Amino acid sequence: MNIRKITSMTMFTSFILLVITSVVLYIVPQGRVAYWADWHLWGLTKSEWSNLHINLGFLFLFAGLLHLFFNWSVIKAYMKNRAKELKVFTPSFNVAMLLCIVVGFGTYFEVPPMSTVINFGESIKDSAEKKYGSPPYGHAELSTVKLFAKKQGLDLDTAVKLLKDANIQFQGSDDTLASIASANGLAPQGVYDIIKAAGKPEKSGSTGTFPDSPMTGFGKMFLADLCSDYTLKLSSVIKHLEKENITAKGDMTIKEIASANNTAPMAIFDVLHGIANEMQNKH
Repeated sequence: MNIRKITSMTMFTSFILLVITSVVLYIVPQGRVAYWADWHLWGLTKSEWSNLHINLGFLFLFAGLLHLFFNWSVIKAYMKNRAKELKVFTPSFNVAMLLCIVVGFGTYFEVPPMSTVINFGESIKDSAEKKYGSPPYGHAELSTVKLFAKKQGLDLDTAVKLLKDANIQFQGSDDTLASIASANGLAPQGVYDIIKAAGKPEKSGSTGTFPDSPMTGFGKMFLADLCSDYTLKLSSVIKHLEKENITAKGDMTIKEIASANNTAPMAIFDVLHGIANEMQNKH
């Protein structure tokens, strides 16, 4: 067997497969959506695609190092100037390095076309969230029926009865939504669809009282929508934010507000949490 040929073909095949897994991970729904809807593509879950991508990456890296070893003389030839002197910063190397720097800084500072690529991917993920729905809170599928019912204001006994009436196989209210879904060929969202009639849960992420932890998709929420969900007067919230030296507008997302004020979305949440509690206590 020719090791050089095997190395080259391994690089080639692993590269093709990496391109495929990269495209899949580019369009896959956000984790919270994928796990909630039990998202699959060609029989693989989001986690399985991610694991495949990582291991193919290591295979490509290993093959690449071997390829570099076997072709070091060619690489050295590329790094020589016209006088045949070994020189790292040749014109070709400089152009390659410049391209990497431009893409790196362009991505960091969100400059087109790098930002366009990221935003397009985000738009695909957002459309998937609209299609599949999102959990009421992060990793809701890992909650037991008992805990889920408590958090969503559902009557536990009614929820259990609804599951039994639907011929759902489960041990009891200490089973998680994910385990029940897996045992019955459903998505966690499907389990929720059965038991949600056990109460009147409000709009996902909204409970009337401002929550103590960020709701699902908090960073993408517009300030105006957030205020509407929790019956907060937008103009008053903006004034309170100004007192905290935070500039914001109703048509800005929480992520945009955080970026404009050189802080993190979690810091904005903490401020909004305090403002909401103060305003709601007055009523």
